[in-house]
Amino acid sequence: MPEANAAFQQIKNDALDHVQRFYDGSKPVIMVGTATCGRAAGALEVLGVIRKALDKEHVDAAVLEVGCMGHCYAEPLVIINKPGHPAMAYGYVTPEIAQRLVRDYVIGEDPSLEFTLGALEENDLIPSIYDLPRYSYEQHIILTNCGYIDPEDIRQYIAKGGYEALDRALRMQPQEIVDEVRESGLRGRGGAGFPTWQKWEACRDAPSKPRYVICNGDEGDPGAFMDRAILESDPHQVIEGMVIAAYAVGARYGYIYVRAEYPLAVRRVQIALRQARSLGLLGRNILGSGFNFDIKLFQGSGAFVCGEETALIASIEGKPGIPRYRPPFPAVSGLHGKPTLIDNVKTLAYLPQIINNGSEWFAGIGTEGSRGTAVFALAGKVINTGLTEVPMGTTLRQIIFDIGGGIPNGKRFKAVQIGGPSGGCLPEAALDLPVDFDSLSEAGAMMGSGGMVVLDEDDCMVEVARYFLEFTQRESCGKCTMCRLGTKHMLEMLTDITQGRGRVEDMETLQELAEDIKAGSLCGLGKTAPNPILTTLKYFRDEYEAHIKEKRCPALMCHDLIAYYILPDKCERSCDACVGTCTVEAISSNRKGIKVIDQEKCVKCNTCLDACPPQYNAVIRLSPPELVPASKDKK
Repeated sequence: MPEANAAFQQIKNDALDHVQRFYDGSKPVIMVGTATCGRAAGALEVLGVIRKALDKEHVDAAVLEVGCMGHCYAEPLVIINKPGHPAMAYGYVTPEIAQRLVRDYVIGEDPSLEFTLGALEENDLIPSIYDLPRYSYEQHIILTNCGYIDPEDIRQYIAKGGYEALDRALRMQPQEIVDEVRESGLRGRGGAGFPTWQKWEACRDAPSKPRYVICNGDEGDPGAFMDRAILESDPHQVIEGMVIAAYAVGARYGYIYVRAEYPLAVRRVQIALRQARSLGLLGRNILGSGFNFDIKLFQGSGAFVCGEETALIASIEGKPGIPRYRPPFPAVSGLHGKPTLIDNVKTLAYLPQIINNGSEWFAGIGTEGSRGTAVFALAGKVINTGLTEVPMGTTLRQIIFDIGGGIPNGKRFKAVQIGGPSGGCLPEAALDLPVDFDSLSEAGAMMGSGGMVVLDEDDCMVEVARYFLEFTQRESCGKCTMCRLGTKHMLEMLTDITQGRGRVEDMETLQELAEDIKAGSLCGLGKTAPNPILTTLKYFRDEYEAHIKEKRCPALMCHDLIAYYILPDKCERSCDACVGTCTVEAISSNRKGIKVIDQEKCVKCNTCLDACPPQYNAVIRLSPPELVPASKDKK
């Protein structure tokens, strides 16, 4: 392989010179995470305080806005790389802490270790965390730059090795790239896990032209934010992957499809596209190779079904986002009836790494049938919410407990909903299940795009199934009778069960109807919508039986099957904590000063239970609600 061409080498040299200006060891470098997770926690205010404090003290320091490091639970995050000192990462940073860090560490010599997440070390030009325990389980490939570079500065991406893979790919034959992807074992990370190279080869072999490449960033799963975080934190690796894919299949036009509800991702992708064009990395005659390819950003309107590739294509064409029958598959007849390659954000982000490091390197990670890594968004009842990237085959227990930190508040793990709203709910017995495409499918779940919602003992699995089915039923496009009406009937039955009107035969009907919907639906949304019902019936059937036969919710979650009472012998007459917090004024005092809850007014919001001082412990929650309360020493 010859050396990089002169055009790219000059671009890289300029980028290194630019980055060296603030990583030359002469001044502090301060990085503030300003992805959506950081902004929601107050990162922009922290950023403003840091800049103002530096200006006030006339301190020469570089302040960079970076993306998501994955530690969303600890936002706002600040990394300080001070000359002569190890770089330090600080979590839960408030404006007050930010002022102290500037005063005591940037200007002074006190590193304020009580605010650190963990020590850092220098990694080339830009530091990275290395000693947090979770990193022994993780392997970052597509999250490598996330949180360590400014996503709005293409030169930082190039200084970290960005676009080297594109330069290398443009000096390969297109078929060589397809072969490299095939040998790597890369499977699509959008949910289905289809072998990537097969789609590529079908698109490349299709006789019709022009050909298109589409990046599917329409991430609509509740609790999922992997694609959004990547686009916000390192958009250029996705763009680079798209150009490589386009060269391999002979496409000249591309689209990045991002839902409009991701305004920061939209803005940063737009900036990245402009920067790539300005350096000749996108557009006409890319790097002097004679290859032409350009990308447009398309903003989706938030329809979950548009994550399905044929519905996404219809949306770009200006039509309603409704799936169509296949075949023909999009690789043969897609956008405007032309061959169209559609890959997920994460799938495309792997390509630069595979081209740079080789197919054998990627194939050496993960399991036999699932090569590489998986990126998950940890959400729900887990201590360390955020992003993680692990080798395929890592167990659920390692992800939830060793990386995620386990269940907060001393609660017991109950289940994990994996694969989005169409995924499955797996119980505690499945914690040692290896996470890969095949193992999860056999257990009744699916990899999906990478959402992982952790549930604890306070979650009712019947209500969880109802909640996710309500989402998919509402998002159904209505084209298929089984999906449109079948999910509606299942939702009605689940609602009846959670409200105490369920019948024993409902469980059998739900099972049969779920199987029919899977068989009779056109697209993936309908085929997978019953998964939460099927898995909860399989692993948590006892909860269905309790709701139906005993009119009882074991988790004390279903409103129609619970009631709140105040124990007379525990209620402190002089305490009005519950009275003051009741939003509907359902609590009053009787003649003896004991608090009483009016069951007709009570909306079961749980505020009285939370407000009752622990030394009294007077508020209890019961199921079934008609039980006469007795004095108990617990809530």
